[in-house]
Amino acid sequence: MLSLQDLLGPEQGTTALNEISQNVGADQSSVNSAVQAALPMLINGLANNASDPQGAQSLNTALETDHDGSILDNLGGLGGMIFGQQAAAPRQADAGGILGHILGNNQGQAAQQVSNQTGLQTGQVAQIMMMLAPIVMGYLGRQKQQQGVGADGLGGLLGGLLGGGQQAIPQRQSGGFLDQDGDGSQMDDIASMAFNYLRNR
Repeated sequence: MLSLQDLLGPEQGTTALNEISQNVGADQSSVNSAVQAALPMLINGLANNASDPQGAQSLNTALETDHDGSILDNLGGLGGMIFGQQAAAPRQADAGGILGHILGNNQGQAAQQVSNQTGLQTGQVAQIMMMLAPIVMGYLGRQKQQQGVGADGLGGLLGGLLGGGQQAIPQRQSGGFLDQDGDGSQMDDIASMAFNYLRNR
């Protein structure tokens, strides 16, 4: 199972895990289990996007424009960037937007799946996924720079992260129980779940 320590190294991975645990209000063991369940979903979602030339080019542009990896140098302040009181998070920390691109209308289903696996509330899982999304993009952006990878190499980069233990994201579907407000749009489900949980905590 892929962990934050595997992705970022022991020191940065532990910093990120501490920050997520404190923001979510759950013990590190439960949060680590959720991270290990959610990371393959996010990476697999990115790999799906990168599997066609147009998706790969869009991802490449996003990485070059907004995700240079600098967010990895401020992991201790990640929660404040995403859930803080600023009018708008910087684009590299725009977790709702990132998740919308990665998971599309599968966000609620993905959060529910991780919740079922770990016993954490879906609101907590939503927070975890919102904090993981900028980390994954920052990591990918930094690897792209270091390895000199273009749009056509992103699929290989993501495939290397997934290795043999990839976990499929739920198949794309329209409508259904994911669309909680019935407006035909599930793009903000994870963000809504996370902020509702924060308000009611």
